Amino acid sequence: MTEVNFESYLRYVRGEASLEEAKAVRAWLMQPANELLAQYWMSTYASMEEHEAVRPVQAHDYDNMLADLRARIGLDVLSQEPAALSMGRRWYRWAAAAVLTAGMAGASGWWLSQRQQVAAVPVQYTTAYAQTRLVHLPDGSDVTLNAHSTLRYTGNWRHNAQREVWLDGEAYFAVKHLPTHQRFVVHTTAGFKVEVLGTKFTVYRRQQQARVVLLSGKVRVDFADSSKRKPVILKPGELLQTSDKQPQQLLHKAVQTDAYAAWRDDKMVFNKTPLAELVMRLRDTYGVEVTVKNPELNQRKLTGTIPISDLDLLCETLAETFHLRAEHHQNSIILSN
Repeated sequence: MTEVNFESYLRYVRGEASLEEAKAVRAWLMQPANELLAQYWMSTYASMEEHEAVRPVQAHDYDNMLADLRARIGLDVLSQEPAALSMGRRWYRWAAAAVLTAGMAGASGWWLSQRQQVAAVPVQYTTAYAQTRLVHLPDGSDVTLNAHSTLRYTGNWRHNAQREVWLDGEAYFAVKHLPTHQRFVVHTTAGFKVEVLGTKFTVYRRQQQARVVLLSGKVRVDFADSSKRKPVILKPGELLQTSDKQPQQLLHKAVQTDAYAAWRDDKMVFNKTPLAELVMRLRDTYGVEVTVKNPELNQRKLTGTIPISDLDLLCETLAETFHLRAEHHQNSIILSN
């Protein structure tokens, strides 16, 4: 089976791929699970094209064709879809446009064989379940990845260019403010991006939910469906939360920020937290299936702090702190009275 990577994607959109490789890339693009990485590759490619010398090899209205190509492969494709569309349907249209665009590029032979710049190599960091990781970015900013998360960015950030990263999962950002006031943007698949100059905040994107919690500084959250959802400016100590099921209903409120960044210190902090949220955190952090044996437990709200560095210790602390029975099996946890 032909491997699909950034280099094969580049050959595909430039019309240089073999028939077998082109078929593999098209199949890969149509898979919803590859959406975040494909968006990242397309954005990286579009950025490369803006800084390379390009000329047509045939006489035609090249400017209009190139504008159409960039519009089709850019991230704005998703933003043009109604918010009510499901992720699967939006992805299908976006991927179909990408496949069509690459075919047009190959048929017309738009791209020069000689390039003036070296392609920006994507950098990716991924954490396993029950693992956190500190990532130092090229600009001096730091990102701490929570368990089961992925961070991507281009390896050669250019001077005075916008700093961009793509996040899937959860992360804590400590963004460095630069003398040139370069923007720092966090892209998500939740239909919004977070834009900052220099600040500390967390971004969460899992389980069809997404949130931003600001610890210090100021951030602006821009939505893909800008005609329906206006940008939101967050102040320190505020949370903004969205749901894929009800994207127009935004939760914007003041919170105790410690509870949302405590995982950096190997702790889970609960403040009248519903048991359902605890169950979600355990699944996200450890990748285990959690079963609540007694339905009445779902009505309980928990307050306290438990360690997360050791799953067995966590279960013991969970049982003692919240007066539960927590049975830890190989890949599951059972909570009961």
